[in-house]
Amino acid sequence: MFSLFTSTPELPELPPLRLVNTESRLLEKFTPLSDRVVKMYSCGPTVYDHAHIGNLRAYVFADVLKRTLLINGYEVKHTINYTDFGHLTSDADSGDDKMMKGLKREGLDITLENMRSLSERYIKSFEDDLAALNVIFPDQFTRASDYVKEQIKLIETLDEKGYLYETSDGIYFDISLFPTYGRLGNIDLSAQQSGARVEVNTEKKHPADFAVWKKGDLGWESRWGKGFPGWHIECSAMAFASLGKQIDIHTGGVDNIATHHNGEIAQCEAATGKQFVKYWLHSEHLQIEGEKIAKSEGNSVYLHDLKEAGIPAEAYRYWLLTSHYRSQANLSTEALKGAKQALNRLQRYVYDEWREAKGALNAAYFSRFVAAINDDLDTPKGIAIIWDLIKDEGVTPGEKKITIQECDAVLGIGLSLDPDEGLRLLGRVDQDDIPPEIEAMLEAREAARIAQNWGEADRLRDAIKLKGFSIEDSAEGPQLIKE
Repeated sequence: MFSLFTSTPELPELPPLRLVNTESRLLEKFTPLSDRVVKMYSCGPTVYDHAHIGNLRAYVFADVLKRTLLINGYEVKHTINYTDFGHLTSDADSGDDKMMKGLKREGLDITLENMRSLSERYIKSFEDDLAALNVIFPDQFTRASDYVKEQIKLIETLDEKGYLYETSDGIYFDISLFPTYGRLGNIDLSAQQSGARVEVNTEKKHPADFAVWKKGDLGWESRWGKGFPGWHIECSAMAFASLGKQIDIHTGGVDNIATHHNGEIAQCEAATGKQFVKYWLHSEHLQIEGEKIAKSEGNSVYLHDLKEAGIPAEAYRYWLLTSHYRSQANLSTEALKGAKQALNRLQRYVYDEWREAKGALNAAYFSRFVAAINDDLDTPKGIAIIWDLIKDEGVTPGEKKITIQECDAVLGIGLSLDPDEGLRLLGRVDQDDIPPEIEAMLEAREAARIAQNWGEADRLRDAIKLKGFSIEDSAEGPQLIKE
């Protein structure tokens, strides 16, 4: 893949990278904890089912963030976790474990071995989706079930420091002992105190107290009996183990803010006495017809559904980047089709019309692009700058091609492939690969065109289309495209 990550072109001084920190709710200049190395943790999926396209938005956003850090000269140490046990259905620590729900759905006995086997299937599905979306894989994918010892050790530390109490069903973190609990998202705890959630577990001192260990007949042995670590403790222990006790950036969806990420802050900072995360960044929900995409709503759409509908993964990524990551995006068939057409135009410029064009980076346009991206990842503005570049008749095709490919090092929408791969992406069929039947029809159509027998030429075009191919007439002759 074409990349800026090994050499940065000479550019005028650009504005520094600035990001909206969920904790401060301010646009802040990014300054890492160490000079050039950024430690970044992204909350991963609970692997009991396929990830829907709303889930995947969070990883496209994190990928653009990582690519932006890279073009700004940082080295990024990145972890994405897998929750393969212990993710309770509700924030109130009640209900079936989602992995158990997955086992029941598929008719499997509820065992740790079957949880592991089930998760393998959906981990592969998730990683296939990331690859299709051109997401750069993290340095580490961490599985919660591989870090149980670390999770138990962290719980023991919190217990020794006096932050925990025991009930009949588990061990809970007492948020009253952590005065800044709820600071992420400015959560109103008094509203929870008087809400219906009080009825969920009458043994809890406060409805927002969260489980760090859930007792049960299944799970691992600990000083508190057999059971599972709580959902929040999983991420904290894996972040500590893979990145250290303090990290630069933690990402996730906005639905993680109120409970999961406030829980992480409380237990991590209670354990270490230090700030856990310097910059919290969250992507907004994806909606369909004004409703949040969620399995519980029965409106889940998966990446393979888009593919079956003729929308490539790169087109979905392009569509996501036309909205800011902190803005809700509303999915529609028309919008996806428009994104596919727009991306196809860009690909045709780069891989077809400008295929042989030579040139150098246009520093003025690329500087504008980086300035937009450095302003809290303003991908909609960055894409608009690319279209401005295309329309600028004062810039040569070679310069346009190189500059767009440099921009693609951040956008990741399939514009920086090897030229031959690019043609294959467009569906071009090499002469040697054309089926004999189709080649005969092409020759007959060309003969009809030369004879100006337009009716016969159109009939043959339609017949070829029924065989799964379309024709694009060009100065070099007809180009066959596999649909």
